[in-house]
Amino acid sequence: MPNTPLDGKQAWALLNNAELLHGATEIELTLDRLASRITDAMADSFPIALCVMGGAVVFAGKLLPRLGFPLEFDYLHATRYRNGTSGGDIEWSVLPRGNLQGRSILLLDDILDEGHTLAAAKTRLLELGAAEVRIAVLADKLIGRPKPIAADFVGLHLPDRYVFGMGMDAYGLWRNLPAIYALK
Repeated sequence: MPNTPLDGKQAWALLNNAELLHGATEIELTLDRLASRITDAMADSFPIALCVMGGAVVFAGKLLPRLGFPLEFDYLHATRYRNGTSGGDIEWSVLPRGNLQGRSILLLDDILDEGHTLAAAKTRLLELGAAEVRIAVLADKLIGRPKPIAADFVGLHLPDRYVFGMGMDAYGLWRNLPAIYALK
């Protein structure tokens, strides 16, 4: 992990040396399938969709317009990575502002990696009174060991590598890519 922020030239080198795992067209088709499954399961529940900032913002922005039912939207901010490539303790920056009492929650995140952040978020939302918390992730990383939580809706499965694009970052960079890449 670099000790100083990467400059533009280094950022381009990072991308140019990465491996494309899932291209933009495949991502769009995956989002369509995922939205259909979520709509079938949650259309009658009038949920609050919560985006886990900052990684899930791209995923949420592309998924929400595909959902064919009314919902409310808010966000929470919990992180373990702080622009690095390995997780630490969970840091809560923002919790949802509205009343969650008795509500169905659709928790949106870019990736289910080790699962600690999503497990903690689900626990916290249930403590705040949510009736149920269903989790949708663009990607589930196949890490080869048990996770404390599973997503209800998964778009793609990824190998156990450090990935970026579609909201996921490498050293704080490239969240804006429309595809998913892996560091070499």
